Amino acid sequence: MSIWPETYGKRVLNEVDSTLNEAARIAPSLTGPEWILAHRQTAARGRRGRAWANPSGNLAATLVMRPFGTTENAALRSFIAALALFDACVAVTGRADGLALKWPNDVLLNGGKLAGILLESAGQGQGVSYLAIGIGVNLAEAPSAAQVEAGAVRPVSLLSETGALVAPEDFLTELAAAYARYETQFQSYGFEPIRQAWLARAARLGEVITARTSTSETVGTFETVDGQGNLVLLTAKGRVSIPAADIYF
Repeated sequence: MSIWPETYGKRVLNEVDSTLNEAARIAPSLTGPEWILAHRQTAARGRRGRAWANPSGNLAATLVMRPFGTTENAALRSFIAALALFDACVAVTGRADGLALKWPNDVLLNGGKLAGILLESAGQGQGVSYLAIGIGVNLAEAPSAAQVEAGAVRPVSLLSETGALVAPEDFLTELAAAYARYETQFQSYGFEPIRQAWLARAARLGEVITARTSTSETVGTFETVDGQGNLVLLTAKGRVSIPAADIYF
């Protein structure tokens, strides 16, 4: 069992509208990075404002911090969070088999969606006054197919796929410890080691995938993630760099 990283705060709430909302409320008074865990959320949300199903026993947490650097630099922490989630899953199950990272912000287990990451920030110009990294993990129960959007990767839970029943607070300790290690690496050596570690765990690298936005669809071979965190696809028209999209296999 890992120990809680000493420079990170922790608050555990029985109920809140959203840990991301709570992060925005406490951000002005922060003296250091802080994790927020809620046993129940009444207004959880995912990417693009979608509702986020959060059955009892699952992890709903947000890390709120005041990061250094630009907005683009702050956004690279989604890759840090993904690596930390991967390591936390290995720590609580003792296995890495079946785990993979799906660009830009999901963790897969045996091909199903185990966890999701959502970044929100506030600031002016290129500066960031605070960054909130929202994380949801299906520890005990996966949402039903009716609770996710059409065409989405099927949801799975850690319990159903591995037999490991892990309490949210125990998982958070592993997650926070892993995140702190990668954050230190990021601040010392930049994005490149994070990028390489993420690619080593990437789902469908070297395979044909589809990237969709609200206005376009791009099909190509998943070649890499570049130094800015963009997805790079090799298409019939050449190499295409994509900053944001939903990915379909």
